[in-house]
Amino acid sequence: MLAKKNRIHSGAIAIVALVLFLSGCTPPGPRALLRGKKLLERGDYAAAVAELKTATALLPTNAPAWNYLGVACQRAGQPAAAAAAYQRASTLDRDLAEAHYNLGSLWLEQNKPDAAVTEFTAYALQRRNDPEGWLKLGSAQLHASDYPAAEKSFSTALTLNTNNAEALNGLGLARVERGRPRDAAHYFAVAVQYHPEYAPALLNLATVAHDSLHDNQLALKNYRAYLALSPRPANWDTVNDIANSLEQPASVVAAAAPPVNETRPPAVVRPEAPVKTSPVVSRAVSNPPPRLTSLVPTQTVKVKPEPEIVSTPGKNAEVELPPAATPLDTTGGKRSGNYIQNGVTPLPQGEARPVPLAQSAAPSYPRYLFLSPRKPNAGNRGAAAGAFTRAKEFERNLQWTSALEWYRRATVADASWFEAQFNYGVLAYQLRIYSTALRAYETALSIQPDSVDARYYFALALKAAGYANDAVDELNKIVAVHPDEVSAQLALGNLYAQQLRDPARARRHYLKVLELDPHHPQATDIRFWLSANPG
Repeated sequence: MLAKKNRIHSGAIAIVALVLFLSGCTPPGPRALLRGKKLLERGDYAAAVAELKTATALLPTNAPAWNYLGVACQRAGQPAAAAAAYQRASTLDRDLAEAHYNLGSLWLEQNKPDAAVTEFTAYALQRRNDPEGWLKLGSAQLHASDYPAAEKSFSTALTLNTNNAEALNGLGLARVERGRPRDAAHYFAVAVQYHPEYAPALLNLATVAHDSLHDNQLALKNYRAYLALSPRPANWDTVNDIANSLEQPASVVAAAAPPVNETRPPAVVRPEAPVKTSPVVSRAVSNPPPRLTSLVPTQTVKVKPEPEIVSTPGKNAEVELPPAATPLDTTGGKRSGNYIQNGVTPLPQGEARPVPLAQSAAPSYPRYLFLSPRKPNAGNRGAAAGAFTRAKEFERNLQWTSALEWYRRATVADASWFEAQFNYGVLAYQLRIYSTALRAYETALSIQPDSVDARYYFALALKAAGYANDAVDELNKIVAVHPDEVSAQLALGNLYAQQLRDPARARRHYLKVLELDPHHPQATDIRFWLSANPG
């Protein structure tokens, strides 16, 4: 009863202040509060912070004033001050639900999902019939990896708002995370059925169809629907490359398929093993804008959040990235399994396993149309570095498509930065977007033509894209200068043995591998191949 009394009392004071303001006799505290509110509504956040600090100094027990100050600080980019203001508002008036909602939003922005769950729970319990509260609670629970709880929250939102797109998308995401892609696809499809232009569900349905259900027709349909949205999504180029890769002729796809017994190069290290990851799973908005209270704290100004697409792959989704090289880490750090020194990635210790060769005519492969780009001019390295850092953050979180998009932005900001071009190529190769990978590697080689790493991975991408003869040419350039590069020798042996059906040349390179490294991990397989294919 006391809290309710205080709340009514605060409203009464505000109404009196409004009357005094209209009569020209407004006290300084309410006057500062009214000015701060108007500045906040106009988007002048710095000035609003100043006015609202004055208001809270003069009205230290007015909870809505502290909530307004929190909103102004949050929008002005002052998260610590915003959190303190929201907490003060909640302390002064436990029933001020908006303060809990705003603090939950702030904690999500600060990547503190457990704290956000606490605040959104408080809001949802106070406003049980507001579906938006349950949506935000579900989003926070998703970020906190509490998937059963998230499903309950999204289901509650659906009972309050039938066919809500964000709730259906959230249920789909929870099912992806729990390794149930067919259920996830159902929820995404229902969201798209009722909301054909809801971008997160379109992209998620395409992704699950592509990588978990292996239904390329359904995937392509929804990728194209996503690409047709207006305005264009921020990751349009990346998704367009993925869609185009699904339309490759069957002959190219068949040529790119690896031999049955091939052991691929090491993949990017993942936090849990074996984890299969998806290149694109999009979350709806999870960091909603702050809610304002009017000067009477029981009234709320609700701002409808716009969907924000943040790509996050499902940890247990039945999807897989083709392993490739570990992208460069220009920080000089190291990852478990691959040691990165001075921004250079060591070559993998074996590209594929030799298999016995049945004699047959050498197949014919298309030739790659080289772009032969000139060395790019220097660009904005500062902007490129910022994008590069964002890309690596997304990569660490297994958010592959977002990582690819930010590597692309780094190459746009400064096309002359070798590391950005190289990483862009590596990740595009992992996502099977070979045309993008090949362009990026060619550009990287125009910057550093002597880079063994770039040329080796360029050759792997050429092989994967079906250009076996061009892959051989690039690897021969490496061994001509560095005949002791074991990985290049092994890759040549595999190409000659498996794609080009040239056992004599394959034998020469396999023998070189054994000469350079008699205890190579593939040594037994090589000797088996040599015995099955005598010279």
